[in-house]
Amino acid sequence: MTTVVTVRDFSVIFDAYSQFEESMLAYKMENIDLSDDEGENGEVSTGVKFETMILRGFWLHDDNDVDMRLARLEHLMDRRPELANNVLLRQNPHNVEQWHRRVKLFEGNPTRQILTFTEAVRTVDPMKAVGKPHTLWVAFAKLYENHKDLDNARVIFDRAVQVNFKTVDHLASIWCEWAEMELRHKKFDKALALMQWATAVPSVGVKRIVATDMKDSQEPVQMTLHRCLRLWAFYVDLEESLGSLESTRAVYDRILDLKIATPQIIINYAMLLEEHKYFEDAFQIYERGVKIFKYPHVKDIWVAYLSKFVKRYGTIKLERARELFERAVESAPAESVKPLYLQYAKLEEDYGLAKRAMKVYGQATEAVPANEKLSMYELYIARAAEIFGIPKTREIYEQTIQSGLPDKDVKAMCLKYAELEKRLGRLFVPVLSTHLPLNLQIHVLILISGIVGMNLRCSMAMKTPSEKCFGLKEVYLQATVRHILYSRNI
Repeated sequence: MTTVVTVRDFSVIFDAYSQFEESMLAYKMENIDLSDDEGENGEVSTGVKFETMILRGFWLHDDNDVDMRLARLEHLMDRRPELANNVLLRQNPHNVEQWHRRVKLFEGNPTRQILTFTEAVRTVDPMKAVGKPHTLWVAFAKLYENHKDLDNARVIFDRAVQVNFKTVDHLASIWCEWAEMELRHKKFDKALALMQWATAVPSVGVKRIVATDMKDSQEPVQMTLHRCLRLWAFYVDLEESLGSLESTRAVYDRILDLKIATPQIIINYAMLLEEHKYFEDAFQIYERGVKIFKYPHVKDIWVAYLSKFVKRYGTIKLERARELFERAVESAPAESVKPLYLQYAKLEEDYGLAKRAMKVYGQATEAVPANEKLSMYELYIARAAEIFGIPKTREIYEQTIQSGLPDKDVKAMCLKYAELEKRLGRLFVPVLSTHLPLNLQIHVLILISGIVGMNLRCSMAMKTPSEKCFGLKEVYLQATVRHILYSRNI
């Protein structure tokens, strides 16, 4: 069982061994019963007496070893998980998960767990490991922490950060776990000192030594640790919670200087400055962000930047706000430009000119992708109707019909236009039939004629029956003429 490398072979041998022990135990128990019967009859041979006299006191010769064999069988059964784990570790001694399972087998026995962890961190090669080897070091340190031995836990962490792991993220995880342990025990200064130590840039001398020792091998992860974003994010959170504004700004500035910032870090930095009333500094951070990132990553930065700027200054710096919006919409792709145009139009409605707001809506209808044009035009018409009144929407409807929308969208807009003209009392709308494909013109004119006819039947505003029928006759006449032209391919 100590040499097999497959679970199947182990199972066969273990079952055979356990069956042998069970059969021997059964045999011994039968012999005890027989010897008891012979003792009652009083028949004991001379040879047996002599053997008993010579070997008396030797426990190996004791025939009544049932208790020992029973204990051995129980011990064998209890060790089955450990022996099976040995087989799996012989298959691959660098399997991190199997080492964790082995430690759990000795739960309640800290000494065995410590010995197992020690063997594990000595055996597992981080470059060959299956799983995350740094978790062994973390669990090892937590074992000491759970037993109130922080000094030995720090020793374990100190050794762990010197290991050359396969990825820098594994090393950063150990540093973060070490700092979190210090935080759990209220050692805030030590936690900050650890982060300062971890994020320090290696000196030129250290780099030269490493380059000399490295030769053709891979560069140790300790040399690139200072560029690990996870470590910096943890560090900046600590500074915001425990440090001062100046120290926190220094950490954020170092992140930006190392060029490892993310859009979320830019936003968090700007929000920190806003909370402390450094508004212009916050806007400068937004400016750096929009210069560093491109779409789609810069989208959230632009939205936050523009909304914060408008909220802060309103009409005070309107021209500067307009310049920002113009820059934003110019750099945005079609699929991301709609929210920016809506913000821009809202700025003009609240603080600028209504005419400029309409101009912005008009620009938005041309800039958005084709699948959003109809909804943009509908919003444009709704805002124009609310600000300037319904008559102002006529030219927008005409612009919409001529904009090159799909036929189904043009048909929907024509019907809405016709409904608008019906409410305004205009029953003949020639513009609807002059910019569409001929077959679509006929379909729209027939639909419009239905609207006009219904209007004529319901309206009592006209004075004579001839006036009531005038608009309907004109629409039907135009539809008939165009139908003839279309049928003759003219």
